[in-house]
Amino acid sequence: MIPVFFAFRMRFYVAWIVAECGCIAAGFGAYPVAAKARAGGGPTLHCPPPSSPEKAAALEYDYETIRNIDCYGTDFCVRVRDGMRYWNMTVQWWLAQYIYKSAPARSYVLRSAWTMLLSAYWHGLHPGYYLSFLTIPLCLAAEGRLESALRGRLGPGGQRAWDWVHWFLKMRAYDYMSMGFVLLSLGQTLRYWASIYFCIHVLALVALGLGLALGGHSPSRRKTGSQATSLAPENLREE
Repeated sequence: MIPVFFAFRMRFYVAWIVAECGCIAAGFGAYPVAAKARAGGGPTLHCPPPSSPEKAAALEYDYETIRNIDCYGTDFCVRVRDGMRYWNMTVQWWLAQYIYKSAPARSYVLRSAWTMLLSAYWHGLHPGYYLSFLTIPLCLAAEGRLESALRGRLGPGGQRAWDWVHWFLKMRAYDYMSMGFVLLSLGQTLRYWASIYFCIHVLALVALGLGLALGGHSPSRRKTGSQATSLAPENLREE
């Protein structure tokens, strides 16, 4: 599953970057850097028009509005939660604004499950989509509970080791879930996962149980200061 997902995501990386280049060539999504545009959402700050042609010529622009993939962030962020934000970023923004925020639940994990369910429906009716997308909330709950229970008790060296192990398991979780997108059918996806003993589901359930036993909080209750440091050079994107 590791080489399969590598080839799978490289195809998406190339397609999305080419699509971004097409938008840039057409002049779509250009806003002043000072507007702090977000992928999908556009500018977050109001920028008054320049008062002179010289100031207009000196303005710097970016294309963050139409940015759809952060390849480095996707591959090297630590958590499953963060990887979702770096992947298909404009669609993730839309899902967050119009599905997640209106979900019929207040729990972060339940809201995520609702969002993933509708995202699976948007992708199509193949059972593999639903199996993969609905595995994500389990991974979110497991990593959130266990991280809040254990990571803060470790020293700086222990936290760095934790982050590397967490990153490795995050990538294996995405490898595992990608098989639903590749195989599509219920029988073939379950047959493949059974051949590797449903390892990610089992690991997530064990981590969730351990986190609950140690008194870990749900992801929605964690404070920003206790979040894991990403292996990528930038901090987490705005919630």
